[in-house]
Amino acid sequence: MFRPAITGHGVFTPTENITNDELVAAFNAYADLWNERHADEIAGGTVQAMDHSSSDFIFSASGIERRYVMDKSGVLDPERMFPDLPARPDEAPSIMAEMAVDACGKALAMAGRDGADVDLVICAASNHERAYPAIAIEIQQLLGAQGFAFDMNVACSSATFGIQAAADMIRSGSVRRALVVNPEICSGHLEWRDRDCHFIFGDVCTAVLIERAEDAQGARFDIVSTRCATQFSNNIRNNNGFLRRTHDQMEDRRDMQFMQNGRKVFKEVLPLVSAHILGHMEAEGWEADGLKRLWLHQANKTMNDFIGKKVLGRMPEEGEQPNILQDYANTSSAGSIIAFSKNSGDLAPGDRGVICSFGAGYSVGSVLVERG
Repeated sequence: MFRPAITGHGVFTPTENITNDELVAAFNAYADLWNERHADEIAGGTVQAMDHSSSDFIFSASGIERRYVMDKSGVLDPERMFPDLPARPDEAPSIMAEMAVDACGKALAMAGRDGADVDLVICAASNHERAYPAIAIEIQQLLGAQGFAFDMNVACSSATFGIQAAADMIRSGSVRRALVVNPEICSGHLEWRDRDCHFIFGDVCTAVLIERAEDAQGARFDIVSTRCATQFSNNIRNNNGFLRRTHDQMEDRRDMQFMQNGRKVFKEVLPLVSAHILGHMEAEGWEADGLKRLWLHQANKTMNDFIGKKVLGRMPEEGEQPNILQDYANTSSAGSIIAFSKNSGDLAPGDRGVICSFGAGYSVGSVLVERG
């Protein structure tokens, strides 16, 4: 059995970003247009007027200040309110693959490797640009990687589930070096016209290179243990899919975008995740006072503060549980990896940390790592 280690990581960040003030201005303009078009129904009491959003509401509800997106103009157009990403010809790289090549290139460079050194690519994300061929195989081809590749989807937990799959194959010897890449175009499935969720998501892509610890050419994080769990829930859901047209349901329907029962999610997910992390640490003989870092899924600051307090037995100190959602918003599976990538370089050999992601499913995945 071989010990897997993270030897490289990278983040692709889109060039365009939207501040809360910009987002609110566009949403409120849309709300005014909607109210104007439905004035008679509103006056008659059959339709409720659409309320304005506000930057203060967004920040207090989530801790988010801005988000990066692949297309800003479409999102901020009150007559459109979703990204403008034209279809590409089949001969051109897909958007997700293009994002992935950038993030993977950074991870490979950090590890001193190139694409030909890789024999497994897992594209783990909450949404995929197409059903087939797999985005992962396209990424494999663009990188010149060897071996095989496949897509996987466990919503916001996709990155940690992908890490477990890759780590298990490296432990067994079936692969030597793997890329787990998470291209998330969350702006495409977000309902920007819904005041309760229009601020939640952003776009990004992350990648980690995992290889045998003995092969590492530089600094590394040994993967001591991984653990995943799922429990079915409808409280986070997206009903879009290729079967829509078989039911004559191609029209624009609210349930075809991101849907969430936020109160139930908050109540049910927090104890699930806290217990998962604590159980995983206990099984490995890890104590809370031996943790240097918690890299959590970046969905909501209040949620992370709650989990951090439960795991550590106290409020996290500055830097122990880094948040990046104020700049990136919720980037689904990529969030915990952004936090890890941007807040791990200062750890010393022997320092321990937990990467954890959680979300729709419900699903939760944790990765115990130690600086090698």
